[in-house]
Amino acid sequence: MIKKPIIIDTDPGIDDAVAIAIALYSEELEVRLMTTVAGNVGLDKVTYNALRLLTFFKKDIPVALGADRPLIKAPIDASDIHGSSGMDGYDFEEPTNDLVLKENAVNAMHRVIMSSDEPITLVPIGPLTNIALLLKLYPEVKDNIAEIVIMGGSTTRGNAGVMAEFNVFADPEAAKIVFQSNLPIVMVGLDVGLKALVYPEDSAQLKDMNQTGEMLYQLFQKYRGGSMKTGLKMYDSCAIAYLLKPEMFEVTDTFVDVELSGSLTTGCTVVDLKGYLGKPNNAKVCVDINPQMFKEWLLESLKKCI
Repeated sequence: MIKKPIIIDTDPGIDDAVAIAIALYSEELEVRLMTTVAGNVGLDKVTYNALRLLTFFKKDIPVALGADRPLIKAPIDASDIHGSSGMDGYDFEEPTNDLVLKENAVNAMHRVIMSSDEPITLVPIGPLTNIALLLKLYPEVKDNIAEIVIMGGSTTRGNAGVMAEFNVFADPEAAKIVFQSNLPIVMVGLDVGLKALVYPEDSAQLKDMNQTGEMLYQLFQKYRGGSMKTGLKMYDSCAIAYLLKPEMFEVTDTFVDVELSGSLTTGCTVVDLKGYLGKPNNAKVCVDINPQMFKEWLLESLKKCI
């Protein structure tokens, strides 16, 4: 089987850890590079978390540090959801810096994309700062990008602002650049993430499944994306799920833009499902998910991990 080459741009993050685990052990994906971006917590912490995960999984994936702040606005974080470290709850082995590249994330992505014999899929599951910088600094990469599968945005309400999902709200200017890039874009947003749930009985299965399951079970005790009783939201895994099992999603082609100047709605992804704006479609938007199919897929995927 020919594996799909991907670059994961991430800000780990407890739900990022789940998505990364599945991607690293998928028989269909080849993770060529991981890049880090400030988001759930600061850049130093998310990079440390990425290295802790790769050490745990015993995977030698190169890591490149990206943006430590948004393009324009002041930084925010989600330490209230993921804990002060970004991955509270598990005693990881101390990683080395052996996997860290001297290149920054944008230059590393440029090199990997331009040297690939086949188009690369970008999978940003944090704020879009690195991706926007890549597209602006090196527009030639567009010719060798298959698509960008984004975990971010919302067709309805937000979880960081009234109308803004966290990853877009964290750097709306970057998100706007990406949506206006004329590249194939898939938006896997808040709407499906709210339905992609792990319930207490699922967590109990994870605990005794394997080392990865036990690690995630411990992290879930500290995760505040939902609750252990009502279900924990697996936002970032939805982007990997789209790559591996797109049939679990309802997807529509539409026009998406990002509000930058709204006094109450900055960071809102304006998803024109009814065509009011008369603009050409620029994204595939996941508007629904089969929750049972997602849960079964998630647990089966995690069984393949160590």
